[in-house]
Amino acid sequence: MRHKKAIPNRSFRVADQIQRDLAELIRELKDPRVGMVTINSVEVTPDYAHAKVFFSVLVGDKAECEAGLNEAAGFLRNGLFKRLQIHTVPTLHFQFDRTTEHAAELSELIRLANATRAKED
Repeated sequence: MRHKKAIPNRSFRVADQIQRDLAELIRELKDPRVGMVTINSVEVTPDYAHAKVFFSVLVGDKAECEAGLNEAAGFLRNGLFKRLQIHTVPTLHFQFDRTTEHAAELSELIRLANATRAKED
């Protein structure tokens, strides 16, 4: 019974370590399309074969950045091989994370609604 409980924790630890290591490895990339990237989260499949890497970008085009990161995925995976002590390093799939963008849009809508209500009162 104990063994089953340890597996999800290990998966979270591996995802967390991948997130930290990728943040460092991405800074070393020379691709001009990859700007100031933040790794927001990493989701690793139960068999560790694949990892979905959600990122946001402070400066630059998100589609270009996503393309650059996915093209560098093999190089980044090799960097992880050297750092992680696990048998299987997952194939990386980078995906732009719209969470922060969406939150900013919602905040703006709330601000506008409040401003409109204040005028009406």
